[in-house]
Amino acid sequence: MLSVSPPPSLPLCHHHNRSLIHHRNHRLRVTIRSSSSSSIQEAVEEKTSNEKNLLSSELYSATPFPSIKAAKRVVLVRHGESTWNEEGRIQGSSDFSVLTKKGEAQAETSRQMLIDDSFDVCFSSPLIRSKRTAEIIWGSRKVNMITDSDLREIDLYSFQGLLKHEGKAKFGAAFRQWQVDAANFNIDGHFPVRELWGRARNCWNKILAHESRSVLVVAHNAVNQALVATAIGLGTEYFRILLQSNCGVSVLDFAPRVDGGDGSPYICLNRLNQTPNSPVAAGSSAGRKISKRIILVSHGTTQGGTEATFSNSGNQPMSMLGIIQSQKTAELLLDLNVSTIVSSPKNACVEMATTISRVQEAADCLGADCVPRCVEMKQIKELDVRDILQLSNKDATEVPPLQPGFLNRFEDEALSALWEQSGKAWQSLLNELSDESKSEKIVVAVGDPAIHIALMGHCLNLTEDWMGSFHLDAGSISVLDFPDGPTGRGTIRCINYTAHLGRWSIPITRSTIDDEEF
Repeated sequence: MLSVSPPPSLPLCHHHNRSLIHHRNHRLRVTIRSSSSSSIQEAVEEKTSNEKNLLSSELYSATPFPSIKAAKRVVLVRHGESTWNEEGRIQGSSDFSVLTKKGEAQAETSRQMLIDDSFDVCFSSPLIRSKRTAEIIWGSRKVNMITDSDLREIDLYSFQGLLKHEGKAKFGAAFRQWQVDAANFNIDGHFPVRELWGRARNCWNKILAHESRSVLVVAHNAVNQALVATAIGLGTEYFRILLQSNCGVSVLDFAPRVDGGDGSPYICLNRLNQTPNSPVAAGSSAGRKISKRIILVSHGTTQGGTEATFSNSGNQPMSMLGIIQSQKTAELLLDLNVSTIVSSPKNACVEMATTISRVQEAADCLGADCVPRCVEMKQIKELDVRDILQLSNKDATEVPPLQPGFLNRFEDEALSALWEQSGKAWQSLLNELSDESKSEKIVVAVGDPAIHIALMGHCLNLTEDWMGSFHLDAGSISVLDFPDGPTGRGTIRCINYTAHLGRWSIPITRSTIDDEEF
């Protein structure tokens, strides 16, 4: 069972959100928030393809969001499976499909996941498939839901209603561009993805202006992608990179400025696409078959528990809770044939990696495979970040490491060193994935949440300034897919997935009664 509360106060020091203005080595980096406009689109259209991608995220992070007075947590849910999902028909913003029986069951599972929630308000798309999902999750609450047309699915104009093979046959090159270059896709005189990003930005203005601290938003695949991307300052080139499955749950934490000013809030992606079913189940990524995958496993809780800090955690082994988390993670990964497990030399990481390996090798005895599995185990020193994080000041290292946005407390020197070392670790993981002798390969990397956040940044081709925009918990998994191989662009299937931990999972929400600081 999962429940969702607004966040604890995000640990932000003088760096505030590192997605703001940075002076680094006497250079100015501007990476604050922004909305789309016609002038932006015209500027983008004048650039080359590479320049467009670079410019897009800079521009979509250029105008601040509305200020807030108190911490706010926003939970995004995609609708359950619809009849047109089942048929493989292009839906867009059309309103002719309804939930299938499977979709209704998915929505009910999401309701159970969020049954102990403390939501103040629910925003919903007006389209039937989304509104019905919201009604199931919202249940018997007395507060009326708010429907917002800006939360409708992406407008796909002449594509809407076509089966995918019909779209390919009828529109040829345009359909191909929709598949491979959606950010610049043009149909009927419109740029649908650019329009969507502008709509998502408008939605945030309304959601943040609402006097609520815990918000449920039920909408669609593409618009939820746009909401996540615009919240953390990513442009249209990230369409289809941050996946949203049917009834997948994503969580964003917003915190007011520490100086009490009217500037943009601090924003952290707490989790992405926590689904009712297993996140490692076989399937496709944005419609493409998956043959290469990296699974980032954060080591279990260490001795000292949640009160441990970076300065005293040292090289502690896992606690009993950490051992349970490792066993639950190994059980989840039993559905996959893991090729290689790499880990930090840190005790807790080695313990967790060993547990996963032993369960994999016993797959035949456990009935998960017909033959024993052979798993290669390695230790990579670049995954060990203990010494790097000690470079920061006392105020940062005395903070419990798994509060949302915890990396924002660290000084530039430590974060730059973390980013540089994580780049080497990332290249090592890609090298592991590049084994040409295996058509399918799954690499599990076990490390500290801090290094995994940096690795996700490399996967998304970001800079170190974005590291404070992500969060991971002990025992969580994050799944990175490479549908075009390790030399291609990675997609994020999920971030900070903890549902597999059962009763020991990290709650999405909790009651806000008598909880002044969240």
